[in-house]
Amino acid sequence: MEPISFGENVVTLSIDVGGSGIKGALLDATGEMISERVRIDTPYPCPPHKLVATLTEFASNFEHFDRLSVGFPGLVREGRVYLIPSLSRIELEGAYSPELAKLWEGHNLGADLSAAFPVPVRLANDADVQGCAVISGHGLEFVITLGTGVGAALFWDGTLLPHLELGHAPFRKGDSFEEQLGNAARKEVGKDRWITRVLRAIEAYDSFLYADRIYIGGGNARLLEGISFPEKVTIVSNTAGILGGIKIWDR
Repeated sequence: MEPISFGENVVTLSIDVGGSGIKGALLDATGEMISERVRIDTPYPCPPHKLVATLTEFASNFEHFDRLSVGFPGLVREGRVYLIPSLSRIELEGAYSPELAKLWEGHNLGADLSAAFPVPVRLANDADVQGCAVISGHGLEFVITLGTGVGAALFWDGTLLPHLELGHAPFRKGDSFEEQLGNAARKEVGKDRWITRVLRAIEAYDSFLYADRIYIGGGNARLLEGISFPEKVTIVSNTAGILGGIKIWDR
C-alpha cells in the first residue's frame, strides 16, 4: 500500500484494539499525543459488526481527526481478517467459539471501517503497529507483544514484512507460544514461572530468526522490568500500540 500524502497539521486518531481493552488517542504529525488517552473494555462477545459499532462510538470521544489508524489483534491482509484468536471467544479468555470464528474468517473489516468513518483508514495487526513505533530501522528487528495473547512483527531495514502469526508456532510441551505465554497461562502458573517461559521463548525465537534487535511490548511487558535479558532485547512501553498509528502510514 502506497503512502498517502497529508498536510503538516494532520491529526490521527490511533486506536489499539486489545483482547481486554480498546485504547486510543489523537496524535499530531510528529506522533505526539494531543489528547487524553481513552480506554474502554473490549466488549464480549464481539462479532465484526459489534466491533465496528464500538469503534464508531469510541471515536465520538474525540473532536476532530483527519485519518484513523486501527491496530487489530489478529491476522489482517489487505483489510481482510484471517485469524483472530481473542475475539473468537464468547468472553475474555473464555472458550473458543467456532461460530464467532466463522464470522470473522475472511471478513473485510477494512471495508467496514472505511464505510463507517468519513476519513482515510489504515488497519493493521496490532503488533505490526506497535513495532512501527519502536524499531530503529536497521537490520532484522523482531517485535513480540505479550497481553491477552502473543503478537509478533518482523521488520527488515525499517520495512514491515508480511505478517506471520508467530505466536501460534509450536513452542514446548505440545503448546504454542500463545498457549504458554498468554494472559490465561500467566494467571495459571504465576508470575515467576511465566517469566521463565518468556526467557525461553525469546531464546527459541532467536534460534531461528537471528534478529539484530528484539523488542518486547504489550500490556504484560511491564512485568519483565528488571529482568536480565541479552543486550539486544528491549522492553518497550505499551503506549507504542497507539504511537505506531502515525508510523504505519509511512510503512
